[in-house]
Amino acid sequence: MKSKLAKNSSKGRSDIDSLYDAFLQLKTREECRRFLLDLCTPAEITAFAERWCAARLLKEGKLSYREIHAATGISVTTITRVARFLSQEPHQGYALILKKLGYDK
Repeated sequence: MKSKLAKNSSKGRSDIDSLYDAFLQLKTREECRRFLLDLCTPAEITAFAERWCAARLLKEGKLSYREIHAATGISVTTITRVARFLSQEPHQGYALILKKLGYDK
């Protein structure tokens, strides 16, 4: 069943935009940790961390998908999905943050 998020909140923006704005307010790792602990289940945080780990390892380019799976336990399906987002999808969010954090060198 699809969620019925409010199209316009009291401040005139969508719930999704409001979530983006909330992330933009985080200034420290501790603030981020606290917000994610309230916002997400432990499994969701683990899934995010796995995808981020896969993105970093794929960007390094030293390991195959199967080697990443063997080293981390991340499913090959997840690794493949992350690789697709790194190379083919138009959003390029992983690439943006990898560059900002210096993983593109």
